[in-house]
Amino acid sequence: MNEEVQFILEATEEGMGAAIAHLEKEFIKIRAGKASPAMLSSVMVEYYGSQTPLSQVSNINTPDGRTISVQPWEKSMLQEIETSIMNANLGFNPMNNGEMIIINVPPLTEERRKQLVKQAKAEAEHAKVGVRSARQDANKEIKGLDISEDLQKNAELDVQELTDTYTQKIDDFLHAKEAEIMKV
Repeated sequence: MNEEVQFILEATEEGMGAAIAHLEKEFIKIRAGKASPAMLSSVMVEYYGSQTPLSQVSNINTPDGRTISVQPWEKSMLQEIETSIMNANLGFNPMNNGEMIIINVPPLTEERRKQLVKQAKAEAEHAKVGVRSARQDANKEIKGLDISEDLQKNAELDVQELTDTYTQKIDDFLHAKEAEIMKV
């Protein structure tokens, strides 16, 4: 196979892989009833005048499946962290005991589970858009190459095959996440 075509296919596969990696990160943020430090990954705290991720100013642990504990490295940060968690609009009610912040993760209601499934489906659709965009870019590059028509058609078929494979992976991830969310 032509080296240029091979390069385009590898770049396309890399782009599609990035869409899947992004989807996995987004799925980690969608909670499925079990407490996880990743639930607080989007929380930013004002720390010496700059916005800093919560994980860089504290230890975040899960003592059990329903509790997240946040132990700041500086006690003076307790109030700031508590405010930041509330302002992050994650649906948590942090409790400050003077030493650390404790967050009880409430069990999910049926309605909330359905909202989370919708959110997961939206993220999966974004990933599919990323895959299709990579396909479109690859096909455009292939059309721009100075190669035979047969080689061009074969390359486009290879790109479509990659697209189908990655779309199937996204669907598989979505079904697994849906099952995880809906499991009571």
